[in-house]
Amino acid sequence: MKLEKIIIVDQIQVIENGSVQVRSKTAIVEDGKQISGTFHRHVVAPGDDYSGQDARVQAICAATHTADVVTAYKAA
Repeated sequence: MKLEKIIIVDQIQVIENGSVQVRSKTAIVEDGKQISGTFHRHVVAPGDDYSGQDARVQAICAATHTADVVTAYKAA
């Protein structure tokens, strides 16, 4: 019996104000079959440091968190 804990980013959404919502799935897998799973969500706001995020989240933030978006977000 082999147990594994697998964490993956399974959803990335860009909201109108430029915030990036990220959903991570944590799965407990026994012999290749998932026996448990939970989700965690967090938001990366324009201007936040996203260097520690998943590579796909970093790419999306780099593309969407332009100077204009950051300025507008901070002004709101």
